[in-house]
Amino acid sequence: MTRASFLQSKPAPVLAVVLGIALFSGMDAAIKGAALMAGVYSALLIRNLIGVAMIVPIWLAGPRRWPSPAVLRLHILRSSANAAMMVLFFVGIVRLPIAEGIAISFIAPLIALYLAAVMLGETIRRQAVIASLLGIAGVGVIVADRFGTGTPDHDTLIGLAAIIASAVLYAINLVLQRKLALLAGPIEVTLFQNLVIFALLALAAPWLAILPSLPALGLITLGAALATSALALLAWGYARAETQVLVPIEYTAFLWAALLGWVFFDEPVGAATLAGTLLIVLGCWIGTRDPERARTEQTAV
Repeated sequence: MTRASFLQSKPAPVLAVVLGIALFSGMDAAIKGAALMAGVYSALLIRNLIGVAMIVPIWLAGPRRWPSPAVLRLHILRSSANAAMMVLFFVGIVRLPIAEGIAISFIAPLIALYLAAVMLGETIRRQAVIASLLGIAGVGVIVADRFGTGTPDHDTLIGLAAIIASAVLYAINLVLQRKLALLAGPIEVTLFQNLVIFALLALAAPWLAILPSLPALGLITLGAALATSALALLAWGYARAETQVLVPIEYTAFLWAALLGWVFFDEPVGAATLAGTLLIVLGCWIGTRDPERARTEQTAV
């Protein structure tokens, strides 16, 4: 298979989103480490500034065009939701293990499936619903194990509330991502997301910004590079496949979060976490399976 034919194949957008989610999980770990040193606000402010600096030369070197007013409004709407979502998410995961924070946030893809039906007119297939329910069941196993043994402390409750709120905003982001990906290229999407989020966060810089240490700045730079690459991959993938096919892949973030949390933050992965992960992976497999191929296989049998 040639490179051109592979990029046009059905697995290509799925693989692009899988890689994008893996890179975003790496970004989560890097920014969590930086936020523990410099605070959530400063880590995100500088991360998006570096992201702008990384993507502007690529945008200027390519066949660039300024977006139409309608597309620009969509950039601003999606990026505004993303800015609030990011702040809430990192407020959550500096108080919770990364894997558990990611697990709780998995209510977002389920919400997004139904938002896609309302906002984009997509028809929700039964297998997509089953996939989401399996993913939610996996999350339920993990959350029940975390909170079923006693009353959560104050920080845990704040983290939980922040991640649930961020999940609702992320669901909106997922649907707008699909809509925007049909109107703008991945470089444009990446540029305007970093630019708008930085501009919004910079409004509070005189009161909240602090200068990070060199180790924190190194982690922020790594996070910016990972996030910029991930944004481009996700924009490319979402432009080439339906939201309901790609949304269940969001669940693979848990696998990466569990690994990175264990390696870098000594966050253990217990039996309940593994059981929940199996349900999540099963949901991903069902959700991304080609229904036409499945019917063909059943007929052949």
